[in-house]
Amino acid sequence: MLKQSIFFRIYAGLVILVVLVAIFGYLLVQIINYQRVQEYRESLSDGIAFIISEDVSRQQTQQQKIDWISDASDLLELPIYYLEANKVELSRTEKKRIEEQKAVVRYDANKNIAYLIIGIRDDPGHLLYVQIDNLTEQQMKVLPIFIWDYLVYYPGQEAEYIERIQEHFYYGLKVQKIESLELDSEQIGRLRSDQSVILYRDSATIRGTTISIVSPMPNSPGEVLVMGPVPMFNWMPFQLAAGITLLSMFLLSLGVYGLIVPMQRKLKQVNDALNTMKSGDMSLRLSVEGHDELSSLASSYNSMSDHIQRLIEAQRELMRAVSHELRTPVARIRFGMEMMADEEEYTYRLHQVELIDKDIEALNNLIDEIMTYAKLEQGMPSLNFEDIILVDVLEQVATETEALKTKKKIELLPLSSDVIVEVERRYLHRVVQNLVGNAIRYCDNQVTISGGIDPNTGKAFVCVEDDGPGIPEEDRTRIFEAFARLDDSRTRASGGYGLGLSIVSRIAFWFGGTIEVDQSPTLGGARFIMYWPATRFKKKKV
Repeated sequence: MLKQSIFFRIYAGLVILVVLVAIFGYLLVQIINYQRVQEYRESLSDGIAFIISEDVSRQQTQQQKIDWISDASDLLELPIYYLEANKVELSRTEKKRIEEQKAVVRYDANKNIAYLIIGIRDDPGHLLYVQIDNLTEQQMKVLPIFIWDYLVYYPGQEAEYIERIQEHFYYGLKVQKIESLELDSEQIGRLRSDQSVILYRDSATIRGTTISIVSPMPNSPGEVLVMGPVPMFNWMPFQLAAGITLLSMFLLSLGVYGLIVPMQRKLKQVNDALNTMKSGDMSLRLSVEGHDELSSLASSYNSMSDHIQRLIEAQRELMRAVSHELRTPVARIRFGMEMMADEEEYTYRLHQVELIDKDIEALNNLIDEIMTYAKLEQGMPSLNFEDIILVDVLEQVATETEALKTKKKIELLPLSSDVIVEVERRYLHRVVQNLVGNAIRYCDNQVTISGGIDPNTGKAFVCVEDDGPGIPEEDRTRIFEAFARLDDSRTRASGGYGLGLSIVSRIAFWFGGTIEVDQSPTLGGARFIMYWPATRFKKKKV
């Protein structure tokens, strides 16, 4: 079935793995970017938060601080609250940032509002709380005013103090000549009119789009303060994309490894088993786990090992038995030839010739039996299955047996000619012939032949019963082995070579059926029954 295919499972596993890794990568990017954007907001706010904190701290009285905060709120067009510190709950990390004169940024994604919390250096009992709905270009242009308000206390030392406060700013702060900037005439005119200018720069580098705020310096007409460039937040920078890609490839590699390892392990087991077989050890068997192709391969290996081991054992037994079976008629032929050499009477010599001829015929029959057995044992013969009338085969065997004048009663139980089975006629005839011949050999007086289709299982069957001594239960399995005979007789009187039932057993196997032996409930002797599928394939109704 498709779901049991190892390749389907690998492909399905890869698809599921890719989907899971993609989901994992997406979630990981979201988590990382959440932290990155928080750090980005805080880094942009740290510098201005430090400057505002310093400017508020310079106010002498609390009322002056409140007035300065009010003016700053009007200038920024943002609400700024002067709150008692104990009314604002801060986390441990936020408290640490306040102590380091850094900004604390809280962002409400549902309302799209950022809250900026700023500590005051000489007033730890109060905090500045700024609500930022939207940061406009005009608000950005007034940011340099807070820096100039800080530097007003250091006339002539602006450049030096700009370098000192640079450590609090994520972006650059520097004083430059207007001529060093690539500005158009309109931008230069606005700077000379004491207005700030915002510069947008697009770049193909990793920084991407940047923003710079250029503000004219008081009392220095040819110089400007440049805040920036500030890179716009990049949701998928090269480092993050490369890291996520490498991590995804690593996870995919681990997943593929996990999918391939079981298959590799099973293949190694099969390879090791084949190497063991090559060394001559046929005892190793593989464990069959699951229902995929590799499990089928392991099962096939086990079946092949069983078959090869059985063939080797059968070959050894065949060699031993054949050597014994051939010696008897050969010895009789040699003895007859010697007797003929010493005897001159014609009648006696003619009698010896007849005996020798019978031994030669016995040798021919033995060779035929051995060839048939070997052919059936080594592999599946070429079978030509066809629909036949079962009773025709049974009647043919009964007629042929009666023609031998065995003086035994052969009874064929009535069977309708409508019973049609799919079978190789030649081999079915051989089965019935061997079973009837075996029954004739050991019965007292009567042999019964029957057949049909079992209504319970739907399988076809043939049955041969006799009124002989029967077969002991402990020997019912052994009699199907090659050259196995329970009477230990090897004389012409007993007939047979111990291959007939072995041939029947192999034919039943290649028919896809079974052969059973028990006690006949009617005649009291042995009863042999062979079952096999009445039809090999289900035929479609037209």
